[in-house]
Amino acid sequence: MVAPKPSMASSLVPSLSSSLSPLSATISIPDSGLLPVLPLPATFLQVVKERSHSLLFVFASSFIETLLSLPLSYYHHFVLEEKFGFNKQTIGLWVSDLLKGQALSLAFGVPLGWAFLKIIQKTGDKFFYYLWLFALGVQLFAITIYPIAIVPLFNKLTPLEPGPLKDAVEALAQRLNFPLSELQVIDGSKRSAHSNAYFTGLPWKKKIVIYDTLIEKSDTKEIEAVLAHELGHWKMGHTTKLLLISQVHLFYMFTLFSVFINNRSLYNAFGFTRERPIMIGFILFNEVLAPTDSVIKLLMNIMTRRMEFEADNFSLKLGYSAELASSLIKLQIQNLSSMDADWMYSSFHYSHPILTERLKAVGWTSEKKVSQGKEEVSDEKKGETTGREL
Repeated sequence: MVAPKPSMASSLVPSLSSSLSPLSATISIPDSGLLPVLPLPATFLQVVKERSHSLLFVFASSFIETLLSLPLSYYHHFVLEEKFGFNKQTIGLWVSDLLKGQALSLAFGVPLGWAFLKIIQKTGDKFFYYLWLFALGVQLFAITIYPIAIVPLFNKLTPLEPGPLKDAVEALAQRLNFPLSELQVIDGSKRSAHSNAYFTGLPWKKKIVIYDTLIEKSDTKEIEAVLAHELGHWKMGHTTKLLLISQVHLFYMFTLFSVFINNRSLYNAFGFTRERPIMIGFILFNEVLAPTDSVIKLLMNIMTRRMEFEADNFSLKLGYSAELASSLIKLQIQNLSSMDADWMYSSFHYSHPILTERLKAVGWTSEKKVSQGKEEVSDEKKGETTGREL
């Protein structure tokens, strides 16, 4: 979530603190004289004060983090990515994306944060159950609205033009009973030269989105193989399984938080001796829980890597062995990804298997030798390299 600008925050904080600091206040109708002054209960003001101050704190912290991340973001896009020919966006587009992201964070963050605090304050010790139901609803809503309302704010989506590729993809979807309703191309090339393809939508109405960079750099059969891999995830229920796992994890976190929220010692350690704001408690709770994230990350990577192997095997069984291997190699070269990595490092840090593991799993072998077409090394040169292993 993104906070308002410092000037806005500084102007809002004093007004809120001055208007909400008394334990009771009054509402009067000016120029009336007929209606009595209505007292507001102290608990109501305390609740509103905590919610307002908590949201301001979160947004202000997020805004500061955004400002601090700008130099690294600029370096990533306009120095590092530019150096290797990946960056295609302009400064104006980069700033536009940043502003749109902040606007969306405020538009969704304020009501969601307010609801988060209200649920905890209203439902007592059993808030974790209601909070989990709320999070589930938000997640399902986000899955539904993201491709419809969010993606078009940042990218242009156009229907895939009639031709061999469209016919092949529609035939593949029909073969797998995939509920394809739309087949679109996204203008990923206006930001990056990286390639991708994905599907999204409701269970009964799906959309396949192909990056224009993938269409540009791959032939029809290779794109078919990539989509066969993606549809393999759908066919084997991988997305549903990951959604269920995320819900179990959220329920576990909220249940632990319901116990942690009454712990005074950590609040006292950070100077909150007289009051215990819920949002501060949730932030501290996440910091305490952070070491377990490493274990969860490892377990999730093990699971997603296995799912990638299963999706590759699904594409293989559909008859796309050579095309899948070719597309994987092309994507690896085009994205300048690491061809190999230490197995222990990749198991912990990578959600996908490395290229050599995936090629081995699909039974791919090169039809050409690496040295083919190169000049033979002369005996004299061979002699110069004696005693030195390559």
